[in-house]
This record gives sequence, C-alpha cells and structure tokens, in this order.
Amino acid sequence: MSNFLKLNNLSKKYEKNKTLRVLNNINFKFEAGKVYSIMGPSGSGKSTLLNLLSLIDNPTSGFIEFNNNKIDTNSSIENDNIRSKNIGIIYQDKNLLPDFTALENVILPNLLISNNKIKSKELAKKLIKKFNLTSRLNHYPSELSGGENQRIAIARSLINEPNIILADEPTGSLDFENAKQIFKILFNLKEKNRIIIFATHNRYFANMADCKIKMIGGNISVTNERII
Repeated sequence: MSNFLKLNNLSKKYEKNKTLRVLNNINFKFEAGKVYSIMGPSGSGKSTLLNLLSLIDNPTSGFIEFNNNKIDTNSSIENDNIRSKNIGIIYQDKNLLPDFTALENVILPNLLISNNKIKSKELAKKLIKKFNLTSRLNHYPSELSGGENQRIAIARSLINEPNIILADEPTGSLDFENAKQIFKILFNLKEKNRIIIFATHNRYFANMADCKIKMIGGNISVTNERII
C-alpha cells in the first residue's frame, strides 16, 4: 500500500494580544516516493507546518491523515508512538545531546521503541559507518565539525526506518559545499514507501525536489517550474 500524508483544512493560529493566523485551511496530499521542498519568507509558516506534520504541535482546526488514519491530536501518547516509529526529524541546529557521544545520540531513538541496547547499538554503528563516521563514534558533538554533526543527526533520524523524513533548514548553518553533501545524502534516502519533506531558503536545493511548494502568508501553492 502506498503511504501518504494528507492535510485536511489544516489551520494554526496563536492568541496573544491579538490573533496571529499562521496557516490558513491548507489542503494537500504528500505521496510516498517523492521529495518535497518548501520555500517561503520568514514567518510564512514553514516551521509551523513541519511541527504539525511531526506531531510536535497540534492544529487549531482541521486534521492530518496518515494512510487513511486520522491523527487524534488529543492522544499525546499515541502520537508519540506514531512519531517514534514513522517520522524522522532533522533540525537546522542538529539538536544533538551535548553530553552524549555520536553513537549514543544515534542509539537513543531506537531504545525508546525496542529497549534492546545491543540491537540498537549495532543498528547505530551500521548507520554511522554508512556516513563514513566510524572513526567518530565516541566523539561528542563539540568535537565534530558542522557537517559531521549534521550527518550524525541524519543517522539518528533514520535508525527507526521512518516512512516520513522531515527536515527544517537542514543545512542553514553550513557552507555551500557541506550543504551539497548533506542534500546528496537526503536525496539518496528517497524510497518508494517514503516521503521526504524539507524546508529551505536555498533555491538551488529547493529545485532538486520532485515537488516544490511555496508558502506565503500561511497559504501554499505548488509549482513544477524552477524557483527563481
């Protein structure tokens, strides 16, 4: 069965001194086997959308479906399980735990669902080897370069073999050459049963996606043309 992620009239607003509407009744279907890029100015709702897709945040109205199953935003435990087993998240600032080694950072998500330290360790070692970082297994994030840290972050996001990979400005803090390496890795993760969605300010990388999404003022539009 083909995996998909569907947004149904998805909206998000914040109430402070005045109402701030970030997303406006978005309807969209992400299909497996495709890579999606999201571009838009700061404040257009890119990070908010990714937070909703990752089930870290809840919509104000509307809902998300994954394979015909409606996500229940009131069930935080169930959503934590869905996220752990199905969603890999790559952050701009890597979000690695500073007091854990590279190996320990990659192991942790798998321990949360398997509780099998030996198996988790072997899986983590294989992933780290795939990214040519075996010599850095026992190094801490502060001892790694920016590109190395981001490769460890990608390995961590993959250890549970997710159907969905979400990346929010994954190379925003890297120089162009390191960024190209990271995006090469990201695009090589494309599989027929996997959805990859990334937000970026870089048109060069956005144009590499199968589907390019523009976000402006909480609304989305799709273009198959090169973003200029």
